[in-house]
Amino acid sequence: MSNNFKAALQSTLSGIWQADTQQRAFRQIMNAFARPGVIETLEGEALLLTLATLLDGATTLADVDGLLSEHDLARLEVSAATTEQARFVLTNGKVAPAFMPSLGTLESPDMGATIILKIQAFGHGNRLKLTGPGIDGDYEVAVEGLHPAWLAAHQEWNSAFPLGVDFLLVAEHQVMALPRTTRIEEIK
Repeated sequence: MSNNFKAALQSTLSGIWQADTQQRAFRQIMNAFARPGVIETLEGEALLLTLATLLDGATTLADVDGLLSEHDLARLEVSAATTEQARFVLTNGKVAPAFMPSLGTLESPDMGATIILKIQAFGHGNRLKLTGPGIDGDYEVAVEGLHPAWLAAHQEWNSAFPLGVDFLLVAEHQVMALPRTTRIEEIK
């Protein structure tokens, strides 16, 4: 085997593509959904690790802003779909939403999309007050790189519960969930 092939193989087998890494990330992502506003630090780059953990060949993805390379899309083995049909929608959080995602149906509310928003950072930026299931009282978090229109979209898209969407915010090595049951208020 050539050294280049060995290096490429090692790269493929390391990090986020390992089953144990994805299993740990899955537990952390589920904890983030159970405890909205809690920021989980993952073992690798949050965007790609989250996608590698949650997606498979039977899953549909709309990459609205072209955040993934062709190579990463091929590795994920995911099927491309429109934003209206995709189970997962990946987009840049700095840009206001200009699409309508799947909200599910009354028979299958679980078919509502998960919106994965790439943001700049947690800990500074716009301050948000979160309330709802999984939150003791209320919880405050700061998010940088999230256009305010996403807060209005979250409220609108989730106004006919149980229909709606879940948000998953990713920045560097961190992830935070905002399920459809979470109420979000911007603190001025």
